Amino acid sequence: LRKQDFDGAKKWLDKIKNPATTLTKKQQGYYNYLNGIMLSQTNLIQAEKYFKKAIELGLNMDMDLAVAKLNLAGVAMSRKRKLEATNLISEVKKLDKQGMLTDM
Repeated sequence: LRKQDFDGAKKWLDKIKNPATTLTKKQQGYYNYLNGIMLSQTNLIQAEKYFKKAIELGLNMDMDLAVAKLNLAGVAMSRKRKLEATNLISEVKKLDKQGMLTDM
């Protein structure tokens, strides 16, 4: 994903036939997180489902959780759900340990 090779990453994720039985709970979280990141480029509604599932299953790193919630906030704003977006952004600010969102 660092090289923005979404097609290559999608190919690898597609090799996982049944993530619910093949992967542990945290791995399923990252599986959904990665799918959400890739879909956020093209289909926000479907990406929202993946990000919500990833948050539900859990992500190890606070920064990953912050990215997922920030993407969800963007989806909420685009769908005119300002209160939800504002709540998500405040959660993201709490997770931001490196101060990357100090301008927000």
